[in-house]
Amino acid sequence: MVDADGFRPNVGIIIFNDDGKLLWAKRAGQDAWQFPQGGVQENEAPELAALRELHEEVGLEPEDVEIVATTVDWLPYRLPKQYIRQNSYPVCIGQKQKWFLFKLLGDTNKIRFDHTDKPEFDNWCWINYWDPLDQVISFKREVYRQALEELSQPLSEALNLPLAQIRQTGTTSP
Repeated sequence: MVDADGFRPNVGIIIFNDDGKLLWAKRAGQDAWQFPQGGVQENEAPELAALRELHEEVGLEPEDVEIVATTVDWLPYRLPKQYIRQNSYPVCIGQKQKWFLFKLLGDTNKIRFDHTDKPEFDNWCWINYWDPLDQVISFKREVYRQALEELSQPLSEALNLPLAQIRQTGTTSP
């Protein structure tokens, strides 16, 4: 499903633990790391897409997380020319993403990648809040910055930490 402007609706998933660290996932068979994300199916609400992708990509169930916040608007990014499939119709020039901030309630042992025939990820770790900006592929960097900026206030409130601590240091540890 691609909109009239050539963007595919997608959800981005940021999961944090009690220490304010974020779940960072390694793409299967690659040395590339990112947040879990996935397409929104036709007539599917973004929240339901996020919960479906959460299960498909990292094995977590709705009861394993709490939705803390979501971005207000869709955040778009364009694909570099070499990633655009010109032979598809309609041509997808990028993605527009609704980002969800989830608090992990369950056990990390529930994080698994074997819920699909072709797993997206093969490893994961916890990282500091702003570290993804230095590690994600360059064409996604600005959308990650926008999502992290917008979701920093709800994270601050959920962890009962000063917002300045998250925004200035890039870490949520005291």
